[in-house]
Amino acid sequence: MILHIVGARPQFIKVAAVLAAATMPARHRLIHTGEHYDADMSDVFFQDLGLPAPDVHLGVGGGQHGAVTGAILSRLEALLLERTRGVVVVYGDTNSTLAGALAAAKLGWPIVHVEAGLRSYDRRMPEEINRVVTDHVSQALLCPTRRAVTQLEREGITQGVFNTGDVMLDIARQNATRAVGLTALGQFLSGDRLGPPPAPLDHPALRGGQLASDEGYVLATIHRASNTDDPQRLAALISGLGRLGRPVIWPLHPRTRKAMTDNGITPPRSVICTSPQGYLEFAALLAGCVRCITDSGGVQKEAFFAGRPCVTLRDTTEWPETLHDGWNVLVADDLDALVRAAGAPTPNVLPNIEAYGDGQAARRCIDVMETYLPD
Repeated sequence: MILHIVGARPQFIKVAAVLAAATMPARHRLIHTGEHYDADMSDVFFQDLGLPAPDVHLGVGGGQHGAVTGAILSRLEALLLERTRGVVVVYGDTNSTLAGALAAAKLGWPIVHVEAGLRSYDRRMPEEINRVVTDHVSQALLCPTRRAVTQLEREGITQGVFNTGDVMLDIARQNATRAVGLTALGQFLSGDRLGPPPAPLDHPALRGGQLASDEGYVLATIHRASNTDDPQRLAALISGLGRLGRPVIWPLHPRTRKAMTDNGITPPRSVICTSPQGYLEFAALLAGCVRCITDSGGVQKEAFFAGRPCVTLRDTTEWPETLHDGWNVLVADDLDALVRAAGAPTPNVLPNIEAYGDGQAARRCIDVMETYLPD
């Protein structure tokens, strides 16, 4: 039995690619920790990506890092003790990743880490701690890039390391044509907004219900605690979005929405706040934007795959391949740098997507997972 432990948006995307490549689906079980429990951050991804309903939902919900990780660890341990020995698969770098790896390690289950070997070299980020610890207790480390393999070698990890390519490239290619028909702006603005919505036909981003074709729009996502927990920093970043000279479409993470509401922060008129978007809706928004601004790890890469320049509100990235040729620019919280980068010309060379493989990573991941099954 192969147990896939997931709990957050990027993990739903990755596991969708992997399960779609499974030749013997009966061997696989999907465990949802509940780390992302909002329907807009969870249910919609299962619908969009054709994921089966979870075999088990742990129902952990939100909270501080220690509480969430501890609750998932405790419930997963009980779950593993009820089952015959198999393989635990964890994805990426969330609290669900760390808890799944620790629960399996303490009970002697083989651990497969999908998206191993990534480093931002910033230990202030909880995700960095999660990925480092997970790599060092895993038996199979499935790396999305050659750079990730080299990083593990530097840390003395050479056994069980596989350069599979990136499963997120698989899913991006598989769903590109499905997202094309969703680009009408009304599809994305039908959800609830923060504060009074602008008049649909008067907003500078709109013309006859469509985006103004001569202006284009910027797509933004901001959700990291480092950017949302400090009200002054969050307000400054939002002010920066208003200085871009283009309309900004901003699907709000529940954490960000709460921070804005609690602190009375209202976005400028050019920033259109929407509810979180499903995978297909977000992919369509990304395909239609002139530039993406984010503090997410996964969105940096999704923009790279879509050929959209990205500005990252961090001073480090675990995806250094995206920095080549100016496709991704790190600006931290420097608002002047943000405005300059957002207005820079599009790079005149194509992004080197081949650094992330050939779109067949999920099949390689399945092959590795099955080798770790007990006889």
